[in-house]
Amino acid sequence: MNFSRAIIWLSKFFSDNYGMGIIVFTILVRIVILPLMIYQTRSMRKTQEVQPQLKALQKKYSSKDAATVQKLQAEQKKLYAEAGINPLAGCLPLIVQMPILFALYQAIWRTHILRSGTFFWLQLGHPDPYFILPILAALFTFISSWLAMKGQPESNSMTTMMTMGMPFFILIMAVSLPSALSLYWVITNAFQVGQTLVIQNPWKIRREREKKQREEREKQRAIRKAVKRAKKSKRK
Repeated sequence: MNFSRAIIWLSKFFSDNYGMGIIVFTILVRIVILPLMIYQTRSMRKTQEVQPQLKALQKKYSSKDAATVQKLQAEQKKLYAEAGINPLAGCLPLIVQMPILFALYQAIWRTHILRSGTFFWLQLGHPDPYFILPILAALFTFISSWLAMKGQPESNSMTTMMTMGMPFFILIMAVSLPSALSLYWVITNAFQVGQTLVIQNPWKIRREREKKQREEREKQRAIRKAVKRAKKSKRK
């Protein structure tokens, strides 16, 4: 019941407003796991940048026989190692946040003072009767996913499906769960939107990628010019 004690203690700073206690608790949780989120974000960006090389490997080793599949896996592992990518990094935030969500649900359900608490139009132990929090939770989830997708060098059907499907899943879940959990989802996903804009700003990433591509094109152009000049000088 440590979560419930923490929320109740934080609520005392807001005249026993348990909704505010949950909001502050959620922000503190996000701050605590922020280094992990930054690590995951950087790892995902590296993964996105090596997608062209990864696709080239998949095309090169397209055969389904055991030897080819093993070779593809070895080459992928080598590519990830050279780029400093941990393939499991994308799962870490979910692995961390799911126990937190479950513990928060248990804390609210088993603590009468939280379950019966109110916050604006909400009774924290019951679903939002007007569906405002579920809609906000789904909206912030969509914005966060959309911003992350905008920063990718190229989109695919799986990314698009997740961007559209996850908000719908959150909406359906939040409609039937206690509004305290919906409030947690709203704040954590709003925090995620701000975090994405600060450390994974898609427009900044695209500008940096375009600059890098321009520099690479200019480098290749300079190499071709140098080769032509060398050939001309040999003819002379």
